[in-house]
Amino acid sequence: MATLTYCKGLPTPADELNELGFTDFEMFLEAYAPIVRAASIETVNHLLLSTQFKKSDWNTHLQQTYGINKRHANGVISAAKGRVDGAKEHRILHTKTLEGKIKSISVWLKKAERKLGLARKFYAKKKWHNSKTGCNFPIACSLQYKSTNWQSLRFQIHNKKRRLTLLTNRLEHLRVKPIKVVVPHGDIFVVGSKDESFGNQVSHWNGSEITFRVPKCLESRFGKAVSSEVGDFNRNINRLPECGAKTWHFYRKNGKWVIAVQFTPKPVNQVSRNRMYGCIGIDMNPGSIGWAYVDNEGNLKAKGQIPLKMGLPNGKQQAQIVYACLQLATKATEFECPVICEELDFSTKKESLGEKGRKYARMLSGWAYSEFYKQLSSILSNRGIELIAVNPAYSSIIGLVKYLKMYGECQRRIGCTGNCSQGYEIK
Repeated sequence: MATLTYCKGLPTPADELNELGFTDFEMFLEAYAPIVRAASIETVNHLLLSTQFKKSDWNTHLQQTYGINKRHANGVISAAKGRVDGAKEHRILHTKTLEGKIKSISVWLKKAERKLGLARKFYAKKKWHNSKTGCNFPIACSLQYKSTNWQSLRFQIHNKKRRLTLLTNRLEHLRVKPIKVVVPHGDIFVVGSKDESFGNQVSHWNGSEITFRVPKCLESRFGKAVSSEVGDFNRNINRLPECGAKTWHFYRKNGKWVIAVQFTPKPVNQVSRNRMYGCIGIDMNPGSIGWAYVDNEGNLKAKGQIPLKMGLPNGKQQAQIVYACLQLATKATEFECPVICEELDFSTKKESLGEKGRKYARMLSGWAYSEFYKQLSSILSNRGIELIAVNPAYSSIIGLVKYLKMYGECQRRIGCTGNCSQGYEIK
């Protein structure tokens, strides 16, 4: 089961502030953060340079070098390993994106140069005006810009070749460039375990107060432990379990300390039945979300559309996506069925946006499918509704074959015998 993370700003009661404007807990975090960062930097460099990494040996090294405990060192290693793995994955995706762009430009150049070459051969022939097929790229001029379409195409070819050279050099440089990982200031990570008390041996939270075990290097200043009143993580649907592993993350944001807890959510009452009893299928379009409910025999029982505009500012866009997901959750709760959507990936298409039209590129860039899928998955999971992702291949053809008959429309895209009045047969 996927993990969840709840975040909350660390409260600073006025009666606990010292002369510097910090609580004792914040003073401890300010003192402990540079130690964690130094240990994280050394761990990241070791992970990037070494071929064999033994966690136990490196844990011992961190304890002896920085005066921290074993559980503190585990948090440093886990955070550093996550950053290194993320950087390596990002390098792979970056390389793949550049390769896709290079391939797209190369295909476009090949087609454009062939089109221009065939047009030149056509006009170079004598009596070309008597040709029955015509030219694949007839020459035309623009009085406004005082140029021809041939000149425009040659200028585009010139720019594409420059772009291709730039991307090729960038790809070659990226393949030999060493990976760099940024370790932020003010970032503390403590790994938990389900076998430990309160789900974490270092950081204990009893529902209102959090107690942090101070490492050896700071015990002379802050004692064995420091604590702070945190309160609970208020949520409309709270899935934070009382027991189980809890991983704590303390970080600075906008000059204030934020506390985050990562956990495996407790299960909720399952509302949706098995999909063999019926389901809701959704189709996301740039202007709306279409949904349809089918029963256990595949018969269409209900359908509708939910407006969903794209290309809005981030706040408005996310609010509209959340509202649409809540409507889908209401429909799924009403029919007591799972929601099925297509598992779409637009990374390949976005690599070739430079060779597409402006309207298509603007539409695809503003299509927030990944954000919609993330919000829908979270909202349905909190309400006990199953979300099923399916392969989008041939889904439109399957729907056309299965449901077009009930509307009495012509199935010209499927096949035609030529027996109806308009030359097509209604099946």
